[in-house]
Amino acid sequence: MKLNTTHLRYLTPEDWRVLTAVEQGSKNHEIVPTPLIIKLSHLQSGSGAHRSISTLAKANLIARVQNAKYDGYRLTYGGLDYLALHTHFQRKTLHSTGQCIGTGKESDIHIVLAPPPPPPPPSQSITPSSSASSPHPQTTARRSPQQCILKIHRLGRISFRTIKTNRDYLRHRTSASWMHMSRLSALKEHTFMTALHAAGFPVPTPLAWNRHTVVMSLVEGTPLYQVRHLEEHEARRLYAELMDLIVRLARAGLIHGDFNEFNIMLEERESSIVQSHHPLADVGEKLEQDDERQDKIANVTLNPVLIDFPQMLSISHPNASTYFDRDVNCIKHYFSRRFHFTSDDSGPFFKDVERQMRQTKGVGRLDVEVEASGFSKKMAKELANYMDDVGVGQAGSDVDSVSDASE
Repeated sequence: MKLNTTHLRYLTPEDWRVLTAVEQGSKNHEIVPTPLIIKLSHLQSGSGAHRSISTLAKANLIARVQNAKYDGYRLTYGGLDYLALHTHFQRKTLHSTGQCIGTGKESDIHIVLAPPPPPPPPSQSITPSSSASSPHPQTTARRSPQQCILKIHRLGRISFRTIKTNRDYLRHRTSASWMHMSRLSALKEHTFMTALHAAGFPVPTPLAWNRHTVVMSLVEGTPLYQVRHLEEHEARRLYAELMDLIVRLARAGLIHGDFNEFNIMLEERESSIVQSHHPLADVGEKLEQDDERQDKIANVTLNPVLIDFPQMLSISHPNASTYFDRDVNCIKHYFSRRFHFTSDDSGPFFKDVERQMRQTKGVGRLDVEVEASGFSKKMAKELANYMDDVGVGQAGSDVDSVSDASE
């Protein structure tokens, strides 16, 4: 399902009311009866509701199910996309949508324009007299919209028919299960990202959340899986930093669950150390260096930024040790295979993290903070059961689709 915003600007207020009515009715109906749609839309004219239903069906925002026992419609992923975008635009969290830069089994990634960040507070050193003496005291610089990322969760895209028959936890949600799971996935990602960002972890800045969509800052870097070569000292430093990040997460009560080269971005930052080789010389065009300029080139360090959090779990999870070891082994195997680097240290180990947490008595646990913010254990269990059944978050589960999107 691709995001198609062609009809977005042409929908009338009546169309939005009918589309919202179909969404509301989908909570309890696999196919929302047409009379119920008209009732929930609160339109005085029945003909106006039918006209909007026809418009939405032509735009593939709702769909009529063939061979149904009664006349009704179901909400499509396109309709849910429109409702989320409409809310973002109304709240002024988005200006416009752009191209799709990534497609996986469970989500689509789009470049979007968001309002500029608020201006910094005025300096306290400026006195009223100096402000009044300024030739243009009311003039402010015009701030341009900023590029951001819109992540659209699409858990229903993967084989869901077997889930409905094999799982009883969806017994009362068979009609809207794909919507419900996608909402939970987006809510979980935004909640965890907010907690991690506030705690100082290297993650994108969360900007907004609505339904199955999350708006976050754009990480201007290179995915780890696209890096072809690293010098030994750079590989050693990056490996140590990634292992430290896994341990820091565990000390904060969280395990990523899918800590691999596809969910790690590398930002380049210059330092004052002088070095003659660029660590990303094999990515893109090679840097042309001559003897006179080698001593002047600043050292570029690669700083990891962690992305993708729907599979993140608490350290209190019964299988926390297994997921922790899997995250560690993913990085070990990748560095050995790609960069031919093997650490002399056999750790880190989950038992060491547990011992450290007992000493600190669980102070600063983000898993507790996330649960208190609204993402309950019941939501986490419901989403985890679904993701286990469809293979979301398992090592290598989304490798092919991500690789195809990057080519």
